[in-house]
Amino acid sequence: MAKPTFFVSLLIVFSITCTSSFLLNDRTFEVTNLPSSRAEKLIRELNLFPKLDVNVIDVGDDLTLTASDEPSIVERNFVFPNILSDGEATVEDLGHHAGYYKLPKSQGARMFYFFFESRHKKDDPLVIWLTGGPGCSSELAMFYENGPFKIDKNMSLTWNEYGWDQASNLLYVDQPVGTGFSYTTDKSDIRHDETGVSDDLYDFLQAFFAEHPKLAKNDFYITGESYAGHYIPAFASRVHRGNKANEGVHVNLKGFAIGNGLTDPLIQYPAYPDYALEMGLITQAEHDRLEKIVPACKLSIKLCGTDGTVSCLASYLICNTLFSGVINHAGGVNYYDIRKKCEGSLCYDFSNMEKFLNLQSVRKSLGVGDIQFVSCSTSVYSAMLQDWMRNLEVGIPALLEDGINLLVYAGEYDLICNWLGNSRWVKAMEWSGKDNFAEAQEVPFLVDGKEAGSLKSYGKLSFLKVKDAGHMVPMDQPKAALKMLKRWMENSLSPVPEPATDGDELVAQM
Repeated sequence: MAKPTFFVSLLIVFSITCTSSFLLNDRTFEVTNLPSSRAEKLIRELNLFPKLDVNVIDVGDDLTLTASDEPSIVERNFVFPNILSDGEATVEDLGHHAGYYKLPKSQGARMFYFFFESRHKKDDPLVIWLTGGPGCSSELAMFYENGPFKIDKNMSLTWNEYGWDQASNLLYVDQPVGTGFSYTTDKSDIRHDETGVSDDLYDFLQAFFAEHPKLAKNDFYITGESYAGHYIPAFASRVHRGNKANEGVHVNLKGFAIGNGLTDPLIQYPAYPDYALEMGLITQAEHDRLEKIVPACKLSIKLCGTDGTVSCLASYLICNTLFSGVINHAGGVNYYDIRKKCEGSLCYDFSNMEKFLNLQSVRKSLGVGDIQFVSCSTSVYSAMLQDWMRNLEVGIPALLEDGINLLVYAGEYDLICNWLGNSRWVKAMEWSGKDNFAEAQEVPFLVDGKEAGSLKSYGKLSFLKVKDAGHMVPMDQPKAALKMLKRWMENSLSPVPEPATDGDELVAQM
């Protein structure tokens, strides 16, 4: 019966594809909307130009890259060159580490990571950050959002006053394999779904705690943004399952936070027309036209969930007509922050990250040898397409019921993973606190006595809409983001009156 089911899926997908194409005046399947083209466009809009599309390397005669007797983790203390002093702690006073982890469920994969010890207390929680894409390096967040340093134009580093290492021991991982400095010697190691991604992260975490046993006692939190709305719930579930089965080192998982994420596509994609209308990006007539595509999008997502092959690609194409339909009528708007316009094909300039990480002095300090830095990988992006439309909300209720905290936060001006779609899946989630969460009062989130967002909480679940922020909340509102992290880890997100601090500005200086 497998073949008839497959061909029925193909027939239905073809039918709804044709319907969507007609509704969008045949612009739906322009070359620029195909996955590989869209991935390329995403990378160029950030002014990134990786030399490779994925880190799959030919080892040749270099046996050091595949040595079977090497330890599972090879880690070194390092000091970035050209750090400008802030008059306080120096790098020598702190522990900054970089390393490679040999993935056991692979042919020849090595996962690269950064570890920054807390600037304050060794027993601060351990926080891991995962950047989305899929296929973009976590160094994007490390240098432009919440890491210890920011890059100046002259390639020097300045301390980030609101780096999350102010409140935690902080991990950044280049994943899935092939991203950033992570690499493999075999293309079969490129991951296609959350099972592969979460297993790799769990195996890495076990090895990391073996390398740093004292940290295993610390509270552990999983954070990230964008496509990490898939990674994070899957990883949290994998950690929780490992704890329950007494696998390896017990991980003291306390919570997971998703920032402007893609978690439940079935609910989030239909929110595009509504959000765009509410924010004045499209007219009512355009909204109504896009609404006609929503049933086809929903059907294609359901087919992807059961078939999981060709229908997932079709679902990606069909549902993204809702997004591209908005963009085509929004006049060059920056879909990460609709307050801004993209200049030509450039929406952000993150090119200094590539320049800095390709400096010979930096590469030497990190011990990456000749491995290329792939800021964002089009191959990883394409490989994860069968995962794209999967619903990762399904595993979250069990985590909430077992006492693990979830924070979903979203900048109000992000279009691509907008607050409206995120709030809808959070409210629709079936768990024991659903009704109480729906009835919970929305309260202001205060920073220095000023409203920095609106918060809705019940039990272990919190949703925060962040004011004056787009897709990258820690970049747009660094102080508010750090306060959010601290209070959430302290179970004190709800408003507590604070005295205003003279001279403090809530808005980031861009």
